[in-house]
Amino acid sequence: MGWLSNTLTALILLIATPVAAALNIFACEPEWGALAKELGGEKASIYVATTAFQDPHRIEARPSLIARARTADLLVCTGAELEAGWLPLVQTQSGNPRIQTGQAGYFEAAREVTLIEIPQRLDRSLGDVHAAGNPHLHLDPHNIARIAAALGDRMAQLDPGDAAYYRERTRAFLERWRQATARWEKQAAPLKGMTLVVHHKSLSYVINWLGMREVGSLEPKPGLPPTATHLSELLAKLSRDPARAVVRSAYDDPRPADWLSERAKIPALTLPYTVGGNDRAKDLFGLFDDTLARLLTVSK
Repeated sequence: MGWLSNTLTALILLIATPVAAALNIFACEPEWGALAKELGGEKASIYVATTAFQDPHRIEARPSLIARARTADLLVCTGAELEAGWLPLVQTQSGNPRIQTGQAGYFEAAREVTLIEIPQRLDRSLGDVHAAGNPHLHLDPHNIARIAAALGDRMAQLDPGDAAYYRERTRAFLERWRQATARWEKQAAPLKGMTLVVHHKSLSYVINWLGMREVGSLEPKPGLPPTATHLSELLAKLSRDPARAVVRSAYDDPRPADWLSERAKIPALTLPYTVGGNDRAKDLFGLFDDTLARLLTVSK
C-alpha cells in the first residue's frame, strides 16, 4: 500500500501547489496593471510600479523597481516620455534583455494611439512639454480599446502556449468595453461644452473625448507649480470666461484648486485620474464610472 500512499501524497501536493503564472508583467502605471489583469487573468503575475497618488512624471528608479524589472517578461508603460526620468535607468540596471526598448518584452501604449497636444516647437521655457504629445492618454476609452487589442496580441506572442487564452480574454474585454463606452458616451451628453479649469494637462484626453473645454490651468506652464501671481491672473480671467468647476487629479496638491474654488465660487473636483485614485476606481470600468459621475455633479 506504500505506492498508493505515495501517489495520494503526490496528488495532494500537486493540487495544493499553485500554478506559476506564465507571464511576469511589470506595469509602469496602475491603468496598465489593470488592463494586463483584464487580459492576462490567472496566466499573468502583475507588479505595478506606481500608484494613483504619485505624479507619474516624478518617480525615482528605486532599487525595488530595478529588482522587479529583473524578472519581468513584459514591461507595459505609457511611453511618450512620461517615464523618461526613471524608466531608462530601471531598464539598464535590471540587466534584463527581454524588456529593453525594441524587444518583444517592451510594450509602449503611446505607439498604439494618436496623441493630442503635440507641441509646435520644443523650448524649455514653455515648461514640461512632451515632444511626442500629451502622454496622459488613458482617459479616452477609445485609446484603451486600441491598446488592449495590441497588448493582447503581444501577450499571446510572448506566451504562445496560452495564446488562445489571452485572445479570448481580450475579445471578451473589448466587448464589455465597447458596451461600457457606449453607455458612458450617452451618460456624458450633458457635459458637452462644459468649461473647466485644470491643474495640469493630465485630463486633456477626457476633456477632448467628451467635448468639454479647458479655459485655464492652475499651472502657469506645464509642470511648473502654481504661483500666487498666476492664480490671481486666472481668477481675473474667469470673470470674463467663467468655468463650471476646477478639476485636479488625485495626486495633485489640493491647495491651489481650493484657493480658486473659494474665490471664483465654483466647485473643486478631485478626479481619480487612474485606477486606485479613490475607492470606486478599483478597475478600469470603475475609473470611468467614477470620473463621469463626478463631472456630472457640476454639469447643471
